[in-house]
Amino acid sequence: MDVKSYIKAARLRTLPLSVSGIIIGSFLGNHQLKTADSILTSSLFWLAILTTIGFQVLSNFANDYGDFKKGADKNRTGEARMVSSGKITPKQMKIAMIITTIITLTIALNLIYVAFGSDNFGYSILFFVLGITSIIAAIKYTVGNSAYGYSGFGDVFVFLFFGLLSVAGSYFLFTKNINFQIFLPAIAVGLLSTAVLNLNNLRDHQEDKNNNKNTLVVKLGFSKAKKYHYFLIIAALITALVYLMLNFKSIYQLVFLIAFIPLFKNIITVSKNTIPAKLDGELKKVALSTFLFAILFGVLNTIF
Repeated sequence: MDVKSYIKAARLRTLPLSVSGIIIGSFLGNHQLKTADSILTSSLFWLAILTTIGFQVLSNFANDYGDFKKGADKNRTGEARMVSSGKITPKQMKIAMIITTIITLTIALNLIYVAFGSDNFGYSILFFVLGITSIIAAIKYTVGNSAYGYSGFGDVFVFLFFGLLSVAGSYFLFTKNINFQIFLPAIAVGLLSTAVLNLNNLRDHQEDKNNNKNTLVVKLGFSKAKKYHYFLIIAALITALVYLMLNFKSIYQLVFLIAFIPLFKNIITVSKNTIPAKLDGELKKVALSTFLFAILFGVLNTIF
C-alpha cells in the first residue's frame, strides 16, 4: 500500500479550513460556560476537531473517487488525483472510504458521549443523526447519479456544514443551548469557506464545463462568479463586525481584521484575473486566512 498516495488523496491542505468553524464555536462555547478550564485541555474540543477532520478526509476521498467515475479529471491541469492517475484503484479508494467512515463514526460517538453522557439521550440522538447526515453529504458531493457537486449545490453544502453546523453545533456541544448571536460568526465562516470553493471552481470552470460538472461558476459564468466571490468575502466581514458590535468589550477585539488583509488582496487578484489557472495559488491563501480569522476571532472574543 502506497501510504503517500492516500495522504495526497486526503488533501491535508484542506484540513485547516475544515476545523475553522469548530475553533470559533468551541472557543465561544467554552467561554460561555465561564469556567477556568482552558479550551486546549478540553477532550470535547479535540474530539470535535478529530471528527471534523474525519469528515473532511472522507469527503476528499469521495471527491477523488467520484470525479474519476464521472470522468471529471480528464485533462486536469491542477493537482493530480490519485484514482485517475492510477496510484490508487477505485476498489482501494472505496475500501479507504469505508475505513474512514468507521473511524470517524467511532470518534463521533465518543464525542457525543463526552458531550451528553447518558442524561441527554435526545441530544445524543440528534447529533448522531447529524453525524450520519454529514457522512452521507460528504460522499454524495461527487458520488452517485444525483451528486449535488455536479448540479451547483456544492456552495450550499459548504455553507451549511463548514459554517452553520460546524460553529453552532460545536457551540451547542459545550453549552447545551443556542445563543442566536452565534449564527453571525457561523455565517462568516460559512461564507469564507464557500469563497474557497468558489475560487476552486473559478480556477476549474472551463474543465468543469467541458466535463458536464455544472458548478455554480459554470451556471453563473466567470464574470458573475467573480462578483459572487467579492460578495462572499465582504459579507463575511460584515457579519463578523455585527457580532463584535453586539459583544464589544475592547478595541483589541478588532485585531481579527488582520486576517482580512490577504482576503481583500485576493479580491483584487480575482478582479484582475484573466487566466483561471493562475488562481491556484490563491486557494491556500484564502483557506489559511479563514483559519487565521477563526483563531483570532475565537481567542479575542474570549479573553475580554
